[in-house]
Amino acid sequence: FVDWTMGLRTMTLGYNCRAVDDAAIAQIRKGNNFGRPSFIETELARDLVELIPSAEMVKFAKNGSSVTTAAVKLARAFTGRPHVAFCRDHPFFSYDDWFIGATVCDGGIPPAHVAHSFGFSYNDIASVEQAFQEHPGKIAAVIMEACTIEPPRDNFLQAVQALCRREGALLILDEMITGFRFAIPGAQAFFGLEPDICTFGKGIANGYSVSVLAGRRDIMRLGGLHHDEKRVFLISTTHGAENSGLAAARACLRIFREQPVIEHLWSVGRRLMDGMAEAARDAGVAEQFQLVGYPCSPGYMTRDRHGAVSLEFRTLFMQEMIRRGVLMNYIVPSFAHGDAELNKTLEATRAALAIYACALDDGVGCHLEGPSIRPVFRPYN
Repeated sequence: FVDWTMGLRTMTLGYNCRAVDDAAIAQIRKGNNFGRPSFIETELARDLVELIPSAEMVKFAKNGSSVTTAAVKLARAFTGRPHVAFCRDHPFFSYDDWFIGATVCDGGIPPAHVAHSFGFSYNDIASVEQAFQEHPGKIAAVIMEACTIEPPRDNFLQAVQALCRREGALLILDEMITGFRFAIPGAQAFFGLEPDICTFGKGIANGYSVSVLAGRRDIMRLGGLHHDEKRVFLISTTHGAENSGLAAARACLRIFREQPVIEHLWSVGRRLMDGMAEAARDAGVAEQFQLVGYPCSPGYMTRDRHGAVSLEFRTLFMQEMIRRGVLMNYIVPSFAHGDAELNKTLEATRAALAIYACALDDGVGCHLEGPSIRPVFRPYN
């Protein structure tokens, strides 16, 4: 198969990147986990502080939820405020109670655990202002991605940042997907933002499990031992600084510095989007099958003949792509995708969209071989 899902967006450089794997294996032979911090933690921390302008200190963990929750905890400790506002249009910030309990997937979570969490709408600065007006002096942080498939409009990101500064709240930027994809280090550079805290993961170590909490020293220090204020028990993970993952991250970041990875992600993504859009026009389904987002992190929308977003048609497209050897739940350009992968993908797209066109006339159910995919956030299975 040609894979465009790339390990849940972790394989930025591609599978079996020899330099990254060799670094991880070499570190394993030196020792993979110790009772005290190892030198490689400091070395990777220095790498990241050099690459992330907004970062003065970092903390390592294994997954994104750990560091986004830690960011919220730090913001509450630093500001002395209880509330957190999150962008409800961005699909996922954490499996922890403060966020997931505010979705329809709130099974097992007491309502009191999410009483201090509430959402706002992307590209709607009035909704962010309203949150501050309704909770004056109570919002510790605004947490959001810089963008997903919808680009910011009317200087929205800068307006949110300015609002946080004015109201004394922290801006937490989730760079799990945008980090080391939109730019180096991520969307904060691409859009000109200065977050107080930011979080990274996924492609930072090319498939190895590393996540990063990074931010201003005066905030981050609260999670350490060298202060006289109330202690913040920030993150405690037995495997949080597993040395093989940190070595992989160092090797991965070295490749980002030395090779045109970011430029390639944008280039191959643009060629893919252009080719798929042309295939949709040729099949007569350009109104129903649309390419969205940025070339380095594109997406596609599937609609029925009435223009409504359709998961059944998305299922059909994925089914027909799989039939032709292409995995495309979503699109993650990598440094390993080249002409051969593009050609095979576009050939499969043309055939899949021909079936899509037939299904608009025949009914999509006639062409599906199994049940339709369903939304992630739903109250029952």
